Amino acid sequence: MTVLANSPSGDSVVDRIVRLISAFPQDVSALQLSELAQRAGLPLTTTHRLVGQLAAHGLLEASPGGMVRPGLRLWELVNRTSPTLALRQAAMPFMEDIQQVLNQNVNLAVLDGWEALFVERLSRRGSVANRAQVAGRMPVHVSSAGLALMAHQEKAVQNDYLEQFADPAGKITTDAVRVLLGEAAHQGFAQLKGVVDPDTWGIAVPVLNRRKRAVASLGVVVPLREMRLQALVPALQTAARGIARQLADR
Repeated sequence: MTVLANSPSGDSVVDRIVRLISAFPQDVSALQLSELAQRAGLPLTTTHRLVGQLAAHGLLEASPGGMVRPGLRLWELVNRTSPTLALRQAAMPFMEDIQQVLNQNVNLAVLDGWEALFVERLSRRGSVANRAQVAGRMPVHVSSAGLALMAHQEKAVQNDYLEQFADPAGKITTDAVRVLLGEAAHQGFAQLKGVVDPDTWGIAVPVLNRRKRAVASLGVVVPLREMRLQALVPALQTAARGIARQLADR
């Protein structure tokens, strides 16, 4: 069935609903209706109507003061049917072990387009800053998770990524990223020092399927002064193999 467009811009109703739900920024739980309309690029009247319809189904919540937030029904549906659910269930015991043994921040990510999408994170009290937020994204080239994931994809996927690559900050070239991917593929892990935060070091290893392609990455973020590569990498690789076995069994 085709969803017909009925707006001057040519957007379908589905297009506008997706823009509306996607307009909530990371770490912001609620927006004023007017700000939501502005971020979604929709007229205020259209936003008001769609928010009312979505709120009736529990997908959004609208307060009398004009604040709008994602609804519990949306969270329920996403967590019930998410393709990452099995991955998170398989990985959690191993992530907890890593955190207990290494006493470091631990994260789990998947590749989505040219970004690492973080689907789980465990942090310790008093730990270093960890920008890897659950449901947050980072470009492949600025995260060890992203490099570990991309380094273990099909060559065609890597070539497509490198062909379109451009660093908005202008700090890294395509050739430099190609070298980082080659090192990660050869070593079996990726590492980045002080890229996101100057005082931290990110280490990540791939979780490989039977075709030796990365379906996820398991990583830690540690203070530079606590960097122990010879201890971190084997522990992460052992955990990653355990996660892969759990996924294969399921």
